[in-house]
Amino acid sequence: MSRGALQPSQQKLAEKFTILNDRGIGMLTRIYNIKKQGQVWKACGDPKAKPSYLVDKNLESVVKFIVRKFPAIETRNNNQQLTQLQKEKSEILKNLSLYYFTFVDVMEFKDNVSELLNTIDACQVFFDVTVNFDLTKNYLDLVVTYTTLMMLLSRIEERKAIIGLYNYAHEMTHGASDREYPRLGQMIVDYENPLKKMMEEFVPHGKSLSDALISLQMVYPRRNLSADQWRNAQLLSLISAPSTMLNPAQSDTMPCEYLSLDCMEKWIVFGFVLCHAVLNTDPAALSLWKLALQSSTCLCLFRDEVFHIHKACEDLFVNIRGYNKRLNDIKECKEQALSQAGTMHRERRKFLRSALKELATVLSDQPGLLGPKALFVFMALSFARDEIIWLLRHADNIQKKSTDDFIDKHVAELIFYMEELRAHIRKYGPVMQRYYVQYLSGFDAVILNELVQNLSVCPEDESIIMSSFVNTMTSLSVKQVEDGDMFDFRGMRLDWFRLQAYTSVSKASLGIADHRELGKMMNTIIFHTKMVDSLVEMLVETSDISIFCFYSRAFEKMFQQCLELPSQSRHSISFPLLCTHFMSCTHELCPEEHHIGDRSLSLCNMFLDEMAKQARNLITDICTEQCTLSDQLLPKHCAKTISQAVNKKSKKLTGKKGEPEREKPGVESMRKNRLLVTNLDKLHTALSELCFSINYVPNMVVWEHTFTPREYLTSHLEIRFTKSIVGMTMYNQATQEIAKPSELLTSVRSYMTVLQSIENYVQIDITRVFNNVLLQQTQHLDSHGEPTITSLYTNWYLETLLRQVSNGHIAYFPAMKAFVNLPTENELTFNAEEYSDISEMRSLSELLGPYGMKFLSESLMWHISSQVAELKKLVVDNVEVLNQMRTSFDKPEQMAALFKKLSSVDSVLKRMTIIGVILSFRSLAQEALRDVLSFHIPFLVSSVEDFKDHIPRETDMKVAMNVYELSSAAGLPCEIDPALVVALSSQKSENISPEEEYKIACLLMVFVAVSMPTLASNVMSQYSPAIEGHCNNIHCLAKAVNQIAAALFTIHKGSIEDRLKEFLALASSSLLKIGQETDKMTTRNRESVYLLLDMIVQESPFLTMDLLESCFPYVLLRNAYHAVYKQSISSSA
Repeated sequence: MSRGALQPSQQKLAEKFTILNDRGIGMLTRIYNIKKQGQVWKACGDPKAKPSYLVDKNLESVVKFIVRKFPAIETRNNNQQLTQLQKEKSEILKNLSLYYFTFVDVMEFKDNVSELLNTIDACQVFFDVTVNFDLTKNYLDLVVTYTTLMMLLSRIEERKAIIGLYNYAHEMTHGASDREYPRLGQMIVDYENPLKKMMEEFVPHGKSLSDALISLQMVYPRRNLSADQWRNAQLLSLISAPSTMLNPAQSDTMPCEYLSLDCMEKWIVFGFVLCHAVLNTDPAALSLWKLALQSSTCLCLFRDEVFHIHKACEDLFVNIRGYNKRLNDIKECKEQALSQAGTMHRERRKFLRSALKELATVLSDQPGLLGPKALFVFMALSFARDEIIWLLRHADNIQKKSTDDFIDKHVAELIFYMEELRAHIRKYGPVMQRYYVQYLSGFDAVILNELVQNLSVCPEDESIIMSSFVNTMTSLSVKQVEDGDMFDFRGMRLDWFRLQAYTSVSKASLGIADHRELGKMMNTIIFHTKMVDSLVEMLVETSDISIFCFYSRAFEKMFQQCLELPSQSRHSISFPLLCTHFMSCTHELCPEEHHIGDRSLSLCNMFLDEMAKQARNLITDICTEQCTLSDQLLPKHCAKTISQAVNKKSKKLTGKKGEPEREKPGVESMRKNRLLVTNLDKLHTALSELCFSINYVPNMVVWEHTFTPREYLTSHLEIRFTKSIVGMTMYNQATQEIAKPSELLTSVRSYMTVLQSIENYVQIDITRVFNNVLLQQTQHLDSHGEPTITSLYTNWYLETLLRQVSNGHIAYFPAMKAFVNLPTENELTFNAEEYSDISEMRSLSELLGPYGMKFLSESLMWHISSQVAELKKLVVDNVEVLNQMRTSFDKPEQMAALFKKLSSVDSVLKRMTIIGVILSFRSLAQEALRDVLSFHIPFLVSSVEDFKDHIPRETDMKVAMNVYELSSAAGLPCEIDPALVVALSSQKSENISPEEEYKIACLLMVFVAVSMPTLASNVMSQYSPAIEGHCNNIHCLAKAVNQIAAALFTIHKGSIEDRLKEFLALASSSLLKIGQETDKMTTRNRESVYLLLDMIVQESPFLTMDLLESCFPYVLLRNAYHAVYKQSISSSA
């Protein structure tokens, strides 16, 4: 086949274009990194980032000398100046080789591009983007990539220093310059002003370039329309013409429809700058160029490197004779761009928001339309992508005072609909495959076959290629889609690219210029093949906005604006989703760009975290409102209402006239009209919008890392719920104030109700949050080491309430089952009854749970064990006297004499009373726990109770203690308190044998027994029938004696019954003696103290009334009860 001197098939134009364009992007990436983020030149201009040989004062003059003389090399005459380099030469070679050879690669790339451009001119290739689309696009892309690369190279400030230093180091090491240096140095000098140099370079290529650019006159103006024109044409609407909804979206220029506007503007601006002569001769060229200049003030060179169009063009044309008209055109276009471009693009974005929303909504309902209307989807994505990139670029490079057109608070919505369309395509890819496989085999193959048959001339090579196209399409079937077969049409597309190259040269037998229908048909077929095997690549081509990676500040600002605007917060998920795009901007020629992946991860994490925080704050505000409403329903607030009702009945007028009536709870729900919006309504609306965003995707993959938005919300809710619970206790260490357990429980329940309602918005397991948080609150510290409500309440009850009991300001009233304030000079800041009655203790049990109550018990027992340790010391101090008294209880005179020898009698009784008070509080807590558990788990509690009640007497004590421990954890009372046994058994006395310990325990009981008569002389020891106790809490001795005896003699394996009998004998003997006393002061409350014996027996599971009768006449008890009741009546009268 004759093709003249140059055979296009041998020139491999398609292959060269493909390779050079890809390599060009790789070279741009490497050059960009040298300028912006290279290992050495990171943060260009920062001295800390530069290597020592560039900031070293000794080398500074050397570097300046090299740059000044560049590219000349003078090593002989400047030995002194260059000697310093000798020390650093190996380091310089090592560190700068990567950068030096990158510049060498740029030079080689330039050589290859120049060679290809010359070949194209020699072949007189025909370019028309509407016919041989791939060839024309690759040609224009290569021209722009080459131009951009040379411009970016000229922006590297240290390029001469890098190349010069490396070459000097090379010469010093190897004795000669690097072989590439002369050409490389000359290239750097030639391209100081790259566009000016390239304008000269492109003079011979002007014809080809201008032809390719002018072919855009049917495409670019059609793409660069105003929003009103789009709206009038009902662009992208699927429902504007329902009758044609199922018709496939067709166009003679299919690939041009979704071609990037940004890309076309770069072609036009750079292309016509390089072949500027055509602007003076061709009105179509001038029209295209002016339209591009009016649309933007700057173009993207690469990533965030921009090119300010108007100034650069003015600088280039100002020195060319006869270009005054062009300069005026530039000024006019600049004015128009500054005044109108922002508004035009803003209106476009506004139109696209509604158009993409409609498209996404229709396709989510009818995904089958993705088949016939795929072109619309990719057009919509491409249009939206262009507008977003335009906004991002111009917002960062504003050239006018008014910035309103460059601040778009609704950009998140546009990105969101883009992501929605992308998701539809990924989800329904098989639907599109099925449609287009049938389209290719049933329609495209037939039409193409007819076109081929009707060709007047069809050389053999071209015939073979087109026959293979028809055969490939004919062999397709729907079954391949159903079987999940992988499709790959890359070979077919490359063959079409080759065919375009073969048929576009001037002397081709089959010229594509004469067979435009064939070109248009093949372009359509290529689009259809991409719908089958390249959907992901198509998404990257039309909707990749990874450029946000390089505009981090603008990206974050847009996100913040989105969150601040309630109507836009539902679209905030689009920002984390954008992070999935970032890795698509990397290139295999620059593998070190892992920092882009790190940035995508950190930004995605930050966005999701901020969204979760915002949702958490809204939930917290709702909880606060609900807690306030719940607080209005607390019993304490009804007092005023009851008081008003009582006064109304008795016709008493209280308060001033006209006093406003207090609003009753629930009044906030009464609405006069629907327009009335409360703060709670606003919060719920904002929350539902934001939760829609959080719930939008279950997870997303960014750089092989999976992010789950809902987990961010869950973790934030856990942290905030924990802080809120602790905060709602309102514990003030200085004033020792704390919230009542019942009020805290009400608030926590309100909080939980709100949190449970979150499940209506987001698919999260709120029960898991409750379990994690509330279980942690039952421990001493939470997972972050912070105090919990368990530790706060335990501390408060021990250090505040029970301490005031010890100080005599509070008494335990058995009749009320509560601790009550006693009238004292210094009134307490709290009412003990409001913290210790049955309802409060039940609330405390609800909050703390069995684990928390166990911790409370253990803390109480620790205090008891410290008191017992002190008591043992007092026993040791009086051990001889107590031994004698133990054996002489039936000798009154001897006992009286021995009693006088005892020391610290009051201390023993006081410490035993404190123990009794603590045990009384614990019994209240245990009873409350039992009530709560009986309500929640009645069957389990009854089983534990039955188990405990049926322990055989002969059961081993270890086994019995295990059962008691189980029972105690359920709040059941036990004969022997397991917590007390554990606390007391942990006390280890040094150098004391177990026998001695047992003896001390026995003598402790003796000490308490013989000390009891002294209580009668205390004025506060009077028994009060109303409270069923004594105001100085000595009635708590009954519990203390029984439980301490049971615990101590369980530990020492003694007989609890025998020791309590001994105690009863000693106590009754001692108390009977005060019956013979004549001193009224000593016996003033004798009857009240007698009653302690009865209380001890009543409390004890080991003693009986028969035993008491045998050592203390019941008549005395009866008379004592009679006396105290009589005294009580007379005193109240």
